[in-house]
Amino acid sequence: MTSNLSAVLSGAVAMASFATTLFFVRFWRQTSDVFFLLFALAFAIDAVSRAALGLTHVSNEIEPMFYLLRLAMFALIIAAISVKNRSR
Repeated sequence: MTSNLSAVLSGAVAMASFATTLFFVRFWRQTSDVFFLLFALAFAIDAVSRAALGLTHVSNEIEPMFYLLRLAMFALIIAAISVKNRSR
């Protein structure tokens, strides 16, 4: 029962991350600002990570693949913020 609920919640978070990706892509296309592109890539990675977590049967979330994807996501967010602040 809890694994089914966990898969559904992972799918919901993946869908929300994908919707956020679409918003940032739209903002990037309007402004051509790299900040929005990097955020879109970060949330796309999060959507893929959450969808993979919901679709695979892993014993727990402590798999290196999921942590590496999250590390890449947070690195892109930090890079976007630093690039935006450097351009001021």
